[in-house]
Amino acid sequence: MGPQKDQAAAPQSQKGGRDLSHEKTKALKRGPARGRPAPEGDMVGGADGEDDGLPAALFAPQIRLLGDIDKALVESFQDQLKRIGETVDPVVIELTTLGGDAELSRRLALEVRLARRRTDRRLIFLGKTAVYSAGVTVMAAFPRKDRYITRDTVLLIHGRRMDKPVHFTGPLKAQAQVAREILAQIEVGLALEREGFAELVEGADVGLDEVVERAANNWYVPAEEALRRGLVAALV
Repeated sequence: MGPQKDQAAAPQSQKGGRDLSHEKTKALKRGPARGRPAPEGDMVGGADGEDDGLPAALFAPQIRLLGDIDKALVESFQDQLKRIGETVDPVVIELTTLGGDAELSRRLALEVRLARRRTDRRLIFLGKTAVYSAGVTVMAAFPRKDRYITRDTVLLIHGRRMDKPVHFTGPLKAQAQVAREILAQIEVGLALEREGFAELVEGADVGLDEVVERAANNWYVPAEEALRRGLVAALV
């Protein structure tokens, strides 16, 4: 089977989610309202003076990833994470991508999980403009409470795909073995796809069966819908 591309998964509605696009940059210096301590790191207060709980670090991401998810992008993530050291907390990872390699997106997602486990610090996802396909696999590696996207962002969720011409020639016994090998590759891909979808929709207002069904026909999810269905914590 040729490389599988553009793995993704999508959910919907988050109750209590907030559209925080009205926040002003000057609010970065403002502490939480009513004297309550910020839950994790410095927070940006709401324009109306209420404690909206938007991490101030979102306005200055330490790691920026732009482009197709490939070997170079994974290495860029590793290099940037190493440069900032292990004392910065939280770490904001900004991503804009139109997709990429399904297996390398799984590798990048793994690196995120390992970094969080190794240093026991908060890693925050910030999607900007486009988080398509394999990019959704990366986003799913973050807990829902640590997923943020900008108001202009669109998510694209779809299943794994195969582009593999098959030509049978020769004894039928040999061709049956070729068919079994291809089927095994497809079954593994489907299992990985379902696993990724389950991680993406955990705690959201979207069931696994719904995601599987909608992803089969390319599910484009605007930011407002992603917030409403619970895929992300808030809009920036």
